[in-house]
Amino acid sequence: MSNIKNKKAKFRSFKKIQKKSSHPRDFSRFKLIIEYDGTRYSGWQKQENAKTIQGIIIQAAKEIFGNDFVDLQGSGRTDSGVHALCQVAHLDVKTVLAPEIIRIKLNDLLSSDINIIEVKKANQNFHARHDAKSRSYLYQISGRRTAFGKKYVWWIKDKLNFKKMESAAKLFVGMHDFSSFSDDDPEEKSTKVLIDDIQLKEDGYLILIRIVGSHFIWKMVRRIVGVLVEVGRGNKIEKDILNYLNKKSNEPAKFTAPPSGLFLESVLYEGDKLSAELRGTIKI
Repeated sequence: MSNIKNKKAKFRSFKKIQKKSSHPRDFSRFKLIIEYDGTRYSGWQKQENAKTIQGIIIQAAKEIFGNDFVDLQGSGRTDSGVHALCQVAHLDVKTVLAPEIIRIKLNDLLSSDINIIEVKKANQNFHARHDAKSRSYLYQISGRRTAFGKKYVWWIKDKLNFKKMESAAKLFVGMHDFSSFSDDDPEEKSTKVLIDDIQLKEDGYLILIRIVGSHFIWKMVRRIVGVLVEVGRGNKIEKDILNYLNKKSNEPAKFTAPPSGLFLESVLYEGDKLSAELRGTIKI
């Protein structure tokens, strides 16, 4: 029996070596800081028959560096229509170009709703997703109709009880099973997520919600926001949230907040600190 286990372990190691060997030895790795308006895109992750942020940037990179070898990996996925103030990715290419030249060349090819803020040379061992310690998302709810911010808020006509929402949000902090707040995703092995903090703030007509966690699963943030809105409307109470966290329920799916108000705010690595100030992207 031990021989079979040893053979399986050796095979897994061999597969890992094979996977690593697909990179040429002389590639360079760069850390990219990216912002984007996700309205016109089917999320971050590259797809065969859809326009995505990752796919568009890879296309631009291939035009610059040629098709021999280009690899781009993000810190995590964002859903269709979701924006990013600070998406982090690593780009592997064979080049002698300086980071600032790469940034300029990429931005020259990208449309105005995707912008490479910064390019830095990175260690080849740096990984945008695996090395990330935590992520923060920002959600913007508007209490009035807006001519300029429609793409970046969820306009809610009902009067929301902010204090009840703020109190209920505390229930999500800590390690919980968020299976009630996500659709089944074959790429996710676990639905348990550690939420470090949730902050709510009233800013003019806006309610800002910041959620900080180790990672996030598919639609999780939007369903947390949707349930908090139901609490604010008076349709749900804190006991309902505890029930969702303790036993899988399909009910939160009905309250999924639209992607328009959601932003990947920041990705934190060893030594990074989250900005203490919670700010919206617009003023209403």
